[in-house]
Amino acid sequence: MSYPEPKYHGDSGEVGTATLRSASEKPELSNPSGTTVHYLANGSSTDGEFGLYRWNFGPEPSGPGPHFHRTISESFFVLTGVVSLYDGARWVEATAGDFLFVPEGGIHAFQNVPGEPASMLLLFTPGAPREEYFETLFEVANGRVLSEQERADLYIRHDNHWV
Repeated sequence: MSYPEPKYHGDSGEVGTATLRSASEKPELSNPSGTTVHYLANGSSTDGEFGLYRWNFGPEPSGPGPHFHRTISESFFVLTGVVSLYDGARWVEATAGDFLFVPEGGIHAFQNVPGEPASMLLLFTPGAPREEYFETLFEVANGRVLSEQERADLYIRHDNHWV
């Protein structure tokens, strides 16, 4: 393993290129169940390097069933509460500080423990455009109805393959 080829070729560094997101900023997504999502750094803001999202669960059960991605890895870091993480073989009750890395093709899933608030970070590499996928899921949670074909197209377009 070695460092990648340099992308910055200057000698003194650059001022004004860093991005700070305050913890007080409103989430980009929220639904009636209390779940919110903060787009901390999406692929368009990281030049496709990664996407980082803070996922705050409301008290209602939520989370996808077992699936995999062909083009992106996904990592989970539990900040607070308890999140059930599936590593393809077993469900684990993950608590603050627990971490799960899932490479491309790895079967995984996550769910919150009903009645308990929880928060985690989701990291996708590279920085695929997950925002439209999340936004559509929140619209469905808020009453939007997708046809079977629309749902299938959404999953394929966003590299979600259910098992």
